[in-house]
Amino acid sequence: MDTRTIRRTSVTLPALDEPGLYLSNVTSLGGGRGRVAEFHYADADLRDLDLADTHLMDGRITGLRVQRTRLEKLRVDSVEFIGCDLSSPQWTDSKISRAVFRDCKLMGAMFEDVTFDNVLFENCKLDYSTFARVRAVGPVIFAGCSLREAIFTAVDLGAALIDDSDLRLTEFDSGNYRGLDLRGNDLSHLRGLASLKQIVIDQAQALQLAEALIAELDLTFGGDVDDNQGVFRK
Repeated sequence: MDTRTIRRTSVTLPALDEPGLYLSNVTSLGGGRGRVAEFHYADADLRDLDLADTHLMDGRITGLRVQRTRLEKLRVDSVEFIGCDLSSPQWTDSKISRAVFRDCKLMGAMFEDVTFDNVLFENCKLDYSTFARVRAVGPVIFAGCSLREAIFTAVDLGAALIDDSDLRLTEFDSGNYRGLDLRGNDLSHLRGLASLKQIVIDQAQALQLAEALIAELDLTFGGDVDDNQGVFRK
């Protein structure tokens, strides 16, 4: 079984090339009785994609472009999303297991009450996204992603790793981050440092966190203050 491993974190990837597994081309993800299995959905250009109470299993979704995406109570098992552009997807009350998002645009995404288990985001754009009450019950990797101004709030990311990603103004709010591996990133522009207790970093990143803390607290250095006048120097 294929895996993607970075340092101590390994994600089990979808098993779509196993002998005897054939992916049939489908023209819709709204299968009968809410279940689509062993499928390939390719190059669709949609105005709206609404899926609810649906189970996607053993499939590959490539080149999907959607202007408005709403996914609710969606279960994903062993599925690859490759080169997809889902504009501001709203993804709620769902479980995503053994899934890969590669070269996807998920700008402004809202993941709310979603459970991740063995999920890989690779070379994806997730700028301005919100992860609210997201739980990583199994390993999760963000590799080479852009997470500019993304917000993580009330999440459990103890089983997650973020590597070689853009974390400019990324905010970490309340939640459990114990064991979150942030090595391999520039941490100097993070927000919400008080929430990042017991994370894993390299020693050299301590200076980056100090820089982020100075910016977050809006601190003033003594050299910038005129002690006699009690005013800032220009």
